[in-house]
Amino acid sequence: MKMNKKRKFPSYTALRNTVFFEITIGISANTVLLMFHILTFLLKHRPKPLDLTIAQLALVHLVMLVTVGFVAADTFGFENWGNDLMCKTVIYANRLTRALSICTTCLLSILQAITLSPRNSCLAKFKHKSSHCYPCGLVFLWIFNMLLNGRFLVSIGATPNVTSHSFVFITESCCQWPISYLFRYIFLSLVNVQDISFIGLMALSSGYMVSLLCRHKRQFQHLHSTSLSPKLSPEERATWTILLFMGFFMLMYFLDCIIFLSSGILLKNDPVRHSVQLLVGSGYATISPFVLMSTEKRMIRC
Repeated sequence: MKMNKKRKFPSYTALRNTVFFEITIGISANTVLLMFHILTFLLKHRPKPLDLTIAQLALVHLVMLVTVGFVAADTFGFENWGNDLMCKTVIYANRLTRALSICTTCLLSILQAITLSPRNSCLAKFKHKSSHCYPCGLVFLWIFNMLLNGRFLVSIGATPNVTSHSFVFITESCCQWPISYLFRYIFLSLVNVQDISFIGLMALSSGYMVSLLCRHKRQFQHLHSTSLSPKLSPEERATWTILLFMGFFMLMYFLDCIIFLSSGILLKNDPVRHSVQLLVGSGYATISPFVLMSTEKRMIRC
């Protein structure tokens, strides 16, 4: 059924304002985090893999939130794109950045595990290799995800002025054209395999870091009185922050999947659910820069 593009949701003013407020806060925070790392790279030394990862995560989340802002504006009837190029660009950029967000968050967890690993561990040999291989890995992830999400450049277009049950509506102005079952199955399989693989790697690296932190605490209590609480080093404080970061990401990711599966992407079903999905889907991108900035002493001093 053709959607009414002029439809607005006056009874959801509070929810609408919350969506735009979250997007504005997230864009501002990620811009500050990205600019800080850019200035650090330009004024000081060659960036480390961990700094590059945080900068890329801020860039990815910045672009993601900008595209979510366009989607929200179209959803609430503030803007009507009305052309294929705009639809393809916004939806493709949104899907690409969401995929890169998972990849970059996983890399952040793995790099922190490598940084925390002791000298006699199997991960210690990657400490020096990571600075040389890491840029190539980033380029590979960008190219792979750009190709994987390239189907949106073909299957997404402006909503036509005809009535059809074969269109899947993404926003008020954009819809997904019918595609073959085989092509859809291959694409969904690749996306699911990628997401499950990166989430599995996050879980493994997080478990490894927890075991290292627990071992350090037991060694400290063995060497000192148990009445003394161990003082965390900067690396350990950063590790606990990354672990909190991973937990929050997984929570928001699974909440987004649950909402998506329960309501689908048919906007006509329930605009409230779609708005809640926008809030949940943007929650990680909005909160993450504040978590990362809270552990950056250079930013706190500034």
